[in-house]
Amino acid sequence: EILQRPVNVDQCHPGDRDDNLWITINDYKPPKTQKEWEETCFLDKSFHGYYKWPKIIRYPMNKRERYTIENMPADVTILYERFIDKNFINKFTQFMGLFRNYGPALVDNFIETLYVLIHEKTKEKQEGSHRVAAEIVAGMIRGSKYWTIEMLDEFWKKLTTFLNEVCLNLGPETLSYWASCFKLGLEDEDPRRMYRPIEYLRSLINTHATGNTFLETSRWYLLQTITNFEWRVPSIWCSINEQAKELLDHPYKAIRERITIVLSLSLTFDVTLPNGQSTRHPDVNQFIDMIRVRLQQAIEVYEKTPLANVSGQVVEIDPEARKALNFIETVIQLHTHLFSKCLQPIKKAIIRIFPYLCEIESIVANDDFIRKNLTITRMCVAMTYLHKHFMEELIEQLEQVCSSPKWHARRAAIEFIQNMIFCNLFNARPYAQRLRQL
Repeated sequence: EILQRPVNVDQCHPGDRDDNLWITINDYKPPKTQKEWEETCFLDKSFHGYYKWPKIIRYPMNKRERYTIENMPADVTILYERFIDKNFINKFTQFMGLFRNYGPALVDNFIETLYVLIHEKTKEKQEGSHRVAAEIVAGMIRGSKYWTIEMLDEFWKKLTTFLNEVCLNLGPETLSYWASCFKLGLEDEDPRRMYRPIEYLRSLINTHATGNTFLETSRWYLLQTITNFEWRVPSIWCSINEQAKELLDHPYKAIRERITIVLSLSLTFDVTLPNGQSTRHPDVNQFIDMIRVRLQQAIEVYEKTPLANVSGQVVEIDPEARKALNFIETVIQLHTHLFSKCLQPIKKAIIRIFPYLCEIESIVANDDFIRKNLTITRMCVAMTYLHKHFMEELIEQLEQVCSSPKWHARRAAIEFIQNMIFCNLFNARPYAQRLRQL
């Protein structure tokens, strides 16, 4: 009844299957009534259903008894009366179970205090105030998981307004606290139960550019906390991927760097599984092939148009060449992050884009920082164990690069080959003759 369809619990078929689609956020329709909400089976642990289903599943009922003024025992009333007192809240910062046990009765008092905390004017107290506020909000999110739909709707109206205010008051010292707030608030939770905070995080990158680079990068940084849900939010990652890939030539470097991390995370679960499949997440091959086409166009634009034109005493930066160079720099970073974030980074599209990673060597030759990053990017491929079908295709690409008229590209390919052979000594032996010719 829970799985909604017959399954074979003795066989392991990892990845995306019809019988585990229902515990992802894909096609999830939030219940409209309290009865539907209480009858929904939420499985908070992400390992349930990915490889196989256990023979017995224990899950908590999606409702809890809450104390009200009429049914509170005397010993519980003491706590309630203390926390309903605003003056006491101002002094008290260590608490557990308040929102779980008392419902939204205490929310208004805490919200008022939260606004005071994030608008602390004393510089020495700002960091500590934000940390306290972030811990309170994390407690609210976790404590509200068993509230009724009406309670949650009202709560998130208030909390969304507050969180928007937080995002306008973030600083380098306080950003990590709010990232921890969402990380801890959403940890080990069913994404369907937490669709409200997920939608809020998703909406952060829909905000129009503010001109404040730090605030924009902060929103992308907070969005990374969706990784808590691992493989169970594929539609969210597809949506983020579609939006982020259009910003790879963003004029601000800090924003581009953050976007590359988010993009690499969105591609994490495109994996090849034995006796299984993973088809709901963004496809790495399609994504990299799209990047390859745009990279080729960027190289052509940059080589045709000089970055700077000197006219008299005025140095003019060509906007198209600047965008092309921004895109090239971002692709280098993205390629490196793919190898650090993805479970199976080597794909056929990674091999197909490799010649371009050699070709842009001449473009970045005068920038030591970018040139070193480009070398690391190619080394990521060289240091990976390459199966036979990847090795064959990569050598074909290397033969193409080594016949290129561009000297920088040929030199980069030869340096790469040395490292690739060292890291793939045994599976490169069948291609020894072709490698010697190169």
